[in-house]
Amino acid sequence: MASVASPPRLLPLLLALSLLLGARLAAGGCYSAIFSFGDSLADTGNAILLGGLGGPSGSSPYGRTFFNRPTGRFSDGRLIVDFIAQGLGLPLLRPYLGGGSSEDFRQGVNYAVAGATALDLSFFREKGIQATWTDKSLHVQIQLFKQLLPSITAGRDPKDVLNSSLILMGEIGGNDYNHPFFQGIKVDEIRLFVPSVINAISSGINDLIELGAKTLLVPGNFPIGCVPVYLDIYKSDNVEEYESDTGCIKWLNELSKYHNRLLLAELDRLRKLHPHVTIIYANYYDAMISLFRAPQVFGFKAPLHACCGSDGPYSVNRNAPCGHRNAKVCSDPSNSVSWDGIHLTEAAYGAIASSMLEGPHANPPLTRACSSTQQNSVYDF
Repeated sequence: MASVASPPRLLPLLLALSLLLGARLAAGGCYSAIFSFGDSLADTGNAILLGGLGGPSGSSPYGRTFFNRPTGRFSDGRLIVDFIAQGLGLPLLRPYLGGGSSEDFRQGVNYAVAGATALDLSFFREKGIQATWTDKSLHVQIQLFKQLLPSITAGRDPKDVLNSSLILMGEIGGNDYNHPFFQGIKVDEIRLFVPSVINAISSGINDLIELGAKTLLVPGNFPIGCVPVYLDIYKSDNVEEYESDTGCIKWLNELSKYHNRLLLAELDRLRKLHPHVTIIYANYYDAMISLFRAPQVFGFKAPLHACCGSDGPYSVNRNAPCGHRNAKVCSDPSNSVSWDGIHLTEAAYGAIASSMLEGPHANPPLTRACSSTQQNSVYDF
């Protein structure tokens, strides 16, 4: 990362600590593999392998910071799933559509697809919403995983493999609200979708536990009121609509909080059903909001402006998004939280991943979850 050589920054120090302790933990055989599900926040290349769904992520300037080339990740570099894998001493996850042998998938595989929703497309179509995005919903991703599982395990007992693996359940659910918002659906109607979204996530967790999963990291939603694209779409002269300490839109963040409250309650219910499974709530909301409340601590100079975009408000312009020939890219992405107005920079993902690896936004932190798993506990934060 470009910021590593800058002593005043807290981020490089946190990441270095995470990677060091993670490597030690991995040496003790913590997790044998990582299996990931979700949307563009976790997609490491599946969408571009599906064709046009990958949008600009398969072209420059995406991937410029770490990989020095586009990889299908919707960022300038690594995602949270990449930092977690590295922090736990495991290789970066291959996208399942990239193919490979059982040996290639032995230490994990990624099923996340950009644009994916927790709910199937039929849910939205029944409500008159044009569901033109990918059909690789959470349910579909898990069904694909089940189909591939025999080749992944290659003669080993699938339950044994999953017992020793880490499952990343997303982030998933954000697009169940994003897609309708972008079609002009009002927040009051979208709010009614939340219980169904939580049920879909819960069903996916149950399916994976039945297959043998013992440790799952389940993220909540990010504060969408801090996303530059939404700040541009819903900009207002009414200062009461904005949080005084962050500049984010209150009513949009309230939707994210509502989703997270229901998710936490559902995880608590799952504890009673599966007392021998470790379910870790990943508090993405608080991890990200901290970047806006104290951006200088993490080295961010323009937290509400996209690095890759335009000269418009919040540096976004829907007519010239990142990757468009008229789009502009900031000189140092590590100064920004947002990469393209929707997705985050590697620097922001790294800060959030560090809070999952070492705390405080995952309880227990992933680098200490192995011993907690042995105690057959379920956690939230």
